[in-house]
Amino acid sequence: MREFSDLSERELLALAIANEEEDGRIYADYANELREDYPASAKVFQEMAAEENEHRRLLIDTFVANYGDHIPLVRRQDIRGWIQRRPIWHMKPLPVDRVRKQAGEMEQDAARFYRLAMERTTNASVRKLLGDLAEAEEQHERDAAALQSVHLTDEARQDEDENQRRRFILQIIQPGLVGLMDGSVSTLAPVFAAAFATRDPWNAFLVGIAASIGAGISMGFAEALADDGKLSGRGTPFLRGLVCGLMTIAGGIGHTLPYLIPNFVTATVIACGVVAIELAVIAWIQWRYMDTPPLSAAAKVMLGGGLVLAAGILIGSA
Repeated sequence: MREFSDLSERELLALAIANEEEDGRIYADYANELREDYPASAKVFQEMAAEENEHRRLLIDTFVANYGDHIPLVRRQDIRGWIQRRPIWHMKPLPVDRVRKQAGEMEQDAARFYRLAMERTTNASVRKLLGDLAEAEEQHERDAAALQSVHLTDEARQDEDENQRRRFILQIIQPGLVGLMDGSVSTLAPVFAAAFATRDPWNAFLVGIAASIGAGISMGFAEALADDGKLSGRGTPFLRGLVCGLMTIAGGIGHTLPYLIPNFVTATVIACGVVAIELAVIAWIQWRYMDTPPLSAAAKVMLGGGLVLAAGILIGSA
């Protein structure tokens, strides 16, 4: 890798061309990915991509006039300490707020680069262009805010925010809630049945761990294979399956860990307390994200959990 201070004027200009081309393609990718769900934001990024393309054209014209037709390949990933841009396929699902924030950071970084590059050039035409582009990038950041005020009206932003909330619920909250409910409720019977049948906390712990991990793997695969997300808009199967599987394991392990305590009575009392907390969390998530009335959510969850818990205790005590 090269140090930024070691680059010649010719290489600095080549790097600027590569930067503008890459930033323009990133903005175009943002516009393409956001067009369906966030059309107002997509228009903003489409216009920003056009601005970057114009900057690239000016840089190429200046380079050709001063150094000839051949532009060497100098990329920011070849410069030590340079900020790297993650490709869009690394960021899916694409949070629109995160994209807007990164766009602002990209403009700030570009302006800073042109200021530093201008300090290291002596060619008058190149120095003038770099200074103009530094001001343009700073203005571009302000223009982006202005573009958002034009395209992102209060109504459009409200619609996009609501759409983003819906996608978050479909892709994260819903599979996570399914997993948490399954892990918290379905493992109650085997854990407490083993505990009351053997009166040995360690046996109950082993059963709980096995049931939690087994349920997590099963639920993860079931969620991932049930829907590819293309028609439902529920996101990638891998993400949903991972969230569902991990939350299933978490729900089962919660009331299993107390059985690491050697005393059976103490472990069981604490485990019952953990169960109550788990069920309360499930009811809160239903109320917070699924618009379920709080009393209705709590009653349903507590009733279902209580029945499974009682079944496990009765089977284990028989």
